[in-house]
Amino acid sequence: MSSRQWLEVIFLLNATVLCVHQIDAAFWHEWNMFKIPGGNQINLLLNLPIIASVFMAFRHVVKQSQRMYLAHIYLVALGLLTLLLHTALFVTGYNEFLQPMSLLLITAAGVLSVTQLFLLWADMKSCRNPSNQVNKS
Repeated sequence: MSSRQWLEVIFLLNATVLCVHQIDAAFWHEWNMFKIPGGNQINLLLNLPIIASVFMAFRHVVKQSQRMYLAHIYLVALGLLTLLLHTALFVTGYNEFLQPMSLLLITAAGVLSVTQLFLLWADMKSCRNPSNQVNKS
């Protein structure tokens, strides 16, 4: 598989993990932990543009558009933000998200985001270095 194909696979895995985490977040009533008024109704409204933007970002990745790198960075940021916010919740004493699958999803978001970032960096570096590209003439 090419590096771009690996990036596409990692993007899809990371996006899937983050979306499933949002399902888990609804189970744990995450809006209470972040003091978001309006309960699940506001939670759902907040998730609509976020999930839609992830789909739009994936479109840029699949099409390898000029915004492809930005799309990857966006998803990496969402994954790392998820890891950081939940780490802060754990440190401050919240005991939600301690089931094995909850922990696995949060950890996977972090690991996949870091992996995606390194693959992205390598792809960007190889595109800037003409000696790494195959001569097609």
